[in-house]
Amino acid sequence: MKKIKLLAIVITISFAFAFTNNTNQSAKDIITKVYNRPTGDDMTSMLTMTLTNKSGKQRIRKIKQFTKDFGTVEKSIMFFTSPADVKNTSFMNWSYDDASKNDDMWIYLPALKKVKRISSDSKSDYFMGSDFTYDDLGDRKVDDDTHSILREETIEGVKYWVIKSVSKDEDYMYSKTIAWIRQDNYIGLKKEFYDEDDELLKILHVKKFQKISGFNIITYSEMENVQKNHKTSMKLSTVKINTGIATSQFSERMMTRGI
Repeated sequence: MKKIKLLAIVITISFAFAFTNNTNQSAKDIITKVYNRPTGDDMTSMLTMTLTNKSGKQRIRKIKQFTKDFGTVEKSIMFFTSPADVKNTSFMNWSYDDASKNDDMWIYLPALKKVKRISSDSKSDYFMGSDFTYDDLGDRKVDDDTHSILREETIEGVKYWVIKSVSKDEDYMYSKTIAWIRQDNYIGLKKEFYDEDDELLKILHVKKFQKISGFNIITYSEMENVQKNHKTSMKLSTVKINTGIATSQFSERMMTRGI
């Protein structure tokens, strides 16, 4: 059973996993366990996405999302239900276990009445005005980066590994990321993203996680773009796990049909 990835958790950016602590683990071992956390065979949830600009003005979007593990590929699809200007927009992502295969992504914009495939060149674009890029929404492979343990820190009585990850692709949008991973349960506190000039670009804060159907699920996270003074928060609700989502849910036809 592989992990189920949701936008709010990137969001792989996903952090939760339950393992016995082993101080002899390498940085790659730790990141592998973080990425491979189990969250069931499928998941349905409502997502509230709140965009906050530098003036404090907010835009709130409601999303219905579905994710299912097919063994060698994990498929997710989301439908914007409000407000009116984004209603019926949909996004679909297929993430493959095969390290040689990149994610497939599609977006449907009702105004165009056409499903558009997201090209590799467009994956650095920001998704629907949020602080997440299309690449952030995908399933980054462990071997895409070189990982190293920078240090250990104790924050509010909890011990963390601080791990730096550097892409093996010199043209990748981030020069590095730095993640704080709990040593007791492999849940991340935060993750920093650095731009091509090695300047801090944004920070993912994991605000809350809870046990649902026996799985640790992150239900509240926030991505802050420190260069633009802009934030995107993600709150999950009505989370349902292992309900038997139909295979047909994950198709271009469903993207145009909506929910």
